[in-house]
Amino acid sequence: MKFIGPHVSIAGGVENAPLNAAKLGATGFAMFTKNQRQWSAPPISEASAAAFKENCRKCGYAPEAILPHDSYLINLGQPDPVKRAAAQKAFIDELERCRTLGLTMLNFHPGSHLKMVSEAEGCELIAESVKIALNEVPDVCAVFENTAGQGSNLGYSFEQLADMLEKVDMPERTGVCIDTCHAFAAGYDLSTPETFDACFAEFDRLIGMKFLRGMHLNDSKGVLAGHLDRHAPLGAGTLGMGVFLKIAADQRFDGIPLILETPDESLWATEIKTLLSLQTI
Repeated sequence: MKFIGPHVSIAGGVENAPLNAAKLGATGFAMFTKNQRQWSAPPISEASAAAFKENCRKCGYAPEAILPHDSYLINLGQPDPVKRAAAQKAFIDELERCRTLGLTMLNFHPGSHLKMVSEAEGCELIAESVKIALNEVPDVCAVFENTAGQGSNLGYSFEQLADMLEKVDMPERTGVCIDTCHAFAAGYDLSTPETFDACFAEFDRLIGMKFLRGMHLNDSKGVLAGHLDRHAPLGAGTLGMGVFLKIAADQRFDGIPLILETPDESLWATEIKTLLSLQTI
């Protein structure tokens, strides 16, 4: 089964996220567990956590269909040790919030070296930060999201992702989320069936398909290898609709969250319906 849905709002409380997803006909969804523009937030109350779990049950969302995202403020590769410790603390809190909600994954952008250390050193710092956090919080998997390679952001290549996973060395607690826009912007041509299959053969060789815990389905406003992180509605960008139709019909991508972060919310219900109509039962 395909778990397809958008990144939904938690306005009014996290318990509203599954309700917002269900209104769109989604079979999966993503969410923040707090205001992503703030470093800290009050703990999730027992009442909100219970309501979230009950709404997920009523709407048919198991934990494996949900891919929460951490705050964009967190940089686990921060070279300054004091600031990195603050980022680690915030990441630990994000993991705890997921655990409180009964969720089993947390999607995150690996981090940036800020041109203060080498890329290799930056990857080392990120892996160290993730390992520290996972040793603090059980039960939740840390899911590295690939980046577009803009600025000093790390995790734009399969080699870097593989390196960080190896350094964390907790295979049962780590995974990868591939964002189609980011991959295309970083130089991975997903736009034709042949190049798509070649890219995922490379992913399987370097990382392993068993580590693919989710995907973000976004078309791209930028060109191949342009390092532009700008999402477009499905079929309205330079990637084209073919890649998304292929993912929807490919059983390799069953059983993981396939999340729309496309910019036009008015199209989400249609995009979801189109993709779900192609899934192989």
